[in-house]
Amino acid sequence: MTQDILFTPYALGPVTLANRLVMAPLTRNRAAAGFVPGPHAAEYYAQRATAGLLIAEATQVSQQGQGYQDTPGIYSDDQVAGWRKVTDAVHAAGGRIFLQLWHVGRVSHVDLQPDGGAPVAPSAIRAETKTFVNNAFVDTSEPRALALEELPGIVADFRKGAANAIAAGFDGVEIHGANGYLLDQFAKDGANVRTDAYGGSVENRARLMLEVAAAVVDEIGAERTGIRLSPVTPANGITTSDPQAQFDHIVRELDRLKLVFIHVIEGATGGPRDVAPFDYDALRQAFSGAYIANNGYDRALAEAHLADDKADLIAFGRPFIANPDLVERLKARAPLAEIDPATLYGGGAKGYTDYPTMRG
Repeated sequence: MTQDILFTPYALGPVTLANRLVMAPLTRNRAAAGFVPGPHAAEYYAQRATAGLLIAEATQVSQQGQGYQDTPGIYSDDQVAGWRKVTDAVHAAGGRIFLQLWHVGRVSHVDLQPDGGAPVAPSAIRAETKTFVNNAFVDTSEPRALALEELPGIVADFRKGAANAIAAGFDGVEIHGANGYLLDQFAKDGANVRTDAYGGSVENRARLMLEVAAAVVDEIGAERTGIRLSPVTPANGITTSDPQAQFDHIVRELDRLKLVFIHVIEGATGGPRDVAPFDYDALRQAFSGAYIANNGYDRALAEAHLADDKADLIAFGRPFIANPDLVERLKARAPLAEIDPATLYGGGAKGYTDYPTMRG
């Protein structure tokens, strides 16, 4: 049983997943005009529909929420219609798909912002990272601190994004609360030095993330709402002095909202799992919904953590790019194809929909 557990069905709220593998969100910068999913997106996701759950690429809930060129949105009618083609293709292939709702906060550039304005953040602290704009990696722009009266608008954008995702045919949504983007920026004191009700204490810094989660739950139901968290990642220049206390509190409160899953990046995003001490089992124990484990998993580690009840589902990211049939390859213990780094971001079908399966 231990060796087969990765390939057993799993009931995620009202949705039955064919196996325990999750395709993590993967930004590919291929949106078309109007930030609509590109012409090859439906084929790309349908090719990977053998995953138990697909989580579509990070998708901004407003123009203000955009941080990179050619990423899709979920705030216009055209975007909803574009995503409907994707969900229809995935469902026709027997798959299940959630959409990741995204606001990048300070990880942006003036050339992407409405009227060339400054990116927004909890505090006016620049992100020590780069973004991709005008076909180049450049430093992020200096942000401005969000005013207190602007925060309900942020919550409303996530609420509307969730409603639009369901209208587009998604089975649910994942709120992006990780990787140094806006909700993570509010949660972590390296980016948040506010002195109002959204800064200072663990409870105050968690407030915006929890308000967004509550609004999305109210809009589409807890059984269709998950969230992604990254307690200790240094991604996008984010830091925090108290990750255990912060995320123990966040997960306890998310459990009260009865979210269907938490999707936890264990360690540094795309990097070492042991980048900083953290008790992930404490999050697992504090949350009664599904725990999706992410970061550096192979078949052996995935099976071990599932068998030891350390996780319910296992997310794989980059391996899905070059291996549309990753589930089948893992099951057969077959070699995995390698990514072409030159085609990761931007472009068309090459390096997107033309990776072959084991059978050609």
